Amino acid sequence: MSVIGEQIKKARMEKGITQEQLGQMIGVTTQAVSRWERGGTPDAELLPRISDLLDVSLDTLFGREEQSYALSLARKLCQMKREEAYHYAFSICWAIEIGLLGNINVIDDFMNKFIDDSVSTKENHLDYFSKVIDDDGFSNVRMSPDLRYFFLLMEPKSRLRDQLSDQEALREVFSLFADEKLLRILFFLYSLPCMPVATSLISSRTGMELKEVDRCMDALCSHNLATHTVVATAEGNMNAYNFRRESFAVPLLCFADEIAKKEVRPFLGSFERKKPLL
Repeated sequence: MSVIGEQIKKARMEKGITQEQLGQMIGVTTQAVSRWERGGTPDAELLPRISDLLDVSLDTLFGREEQSYALSLARKLCQMKREEAYHYAFSICWAIEIGLLGNINVIDDFMNKFIDDSVSTKENHLDYFSKVIDDDGFSNVRMSPDLRYFFLLMEPKSRLRDQLSDQEALREVFSLFADEKLLRILFFLYSLPCMPVATSLISSRTGMELKEVDRCMDALCSHNLATHTVVATAEGNMNAYNFRRESFAVPLLCFADEIAKKEVRPFLGSFERKKPLL
């Protein structure tokens, strides 16, 4: 199928019209429309009319709109102030979520909800979630008054579990966050600017002995959540550590918080998945 034929078929089906109906609207036969959608190309003079009837741009018919939109979006974000860029980027993520629901009737009701801080004062203590789970992937949006994030997983060609580390490796990761002392250190480190932190400071702020701090930090370093260095002092060499800002500890904590709340229910969602989750 040609790009144009594929786009014509996609737009036609989205509008809920048949090949025969489209042919009548354009002034061609049903067979002509069928040929386009099987790989043929309409005459150039027909393209503007096809574009108008299907409510799509010529760029869309040529398969270029998605690329041009992505490029323009990237350029726009680069030119914004950082806070403004993040706010705008999240509004795009929310638009993606609403679109993935596949229900055009909810767009007007939910598109601007929360994005424009329209949650009432009475609702400010609540956490809101939207989740889409179907055979093509997962998406999850948290729309709490002061905590917002977006997760999108495209369905891999093979099973998701085949893309993950083995269960024992994953268990070791979860065991880090199950260790009360390790978690206490993580929260302390992530409350600091990214700079080397001496073992003695970690010990004094967490109430843990130096040897126990080193044990915990060795575990964090072995999983690339922190890096180790040695600092020379008047009293001798001292261990110091940097936490890894680019690690996924913070996103993992955010998702763990969803589970910890226990009673979380999405205010908006679609759960049409037939395939196994893993």
